[in-house]
Amino acid sequence: MMEPSLNDIDDMIVHEKMQAALEHQNEAWADGMADGIEPEIIADAAIALAMRETIRIHGEDGAEAMLKSLRERMLAGEFSPERTLQ
Repeated sequence: MMEPSLNDIDDMIVHEKMQAALEHQNEAWADGMADGIEPEIIADAAIALAMRETIRIHGEDGAEAMLKSLRERMLAGEFSPERTLQ
């Protein structure tokens, strides 16, 4: 049996961190909803914070590249609630 490569291990770590981050964001979303904040406002605040952090970390050009990537993924249906994973 082959041992996982360092890239495989790095990918697994990133995946686990992504899952943990999504759990935290789901909890924050639920807390906001429980406090009576509309989902549109929660979403707008989350996107604004994400953009500020992305610009801080990667600069405006990096943020623009991320937005282009997100647009392509959105148009491909990646974020659609009706999308089914195979």
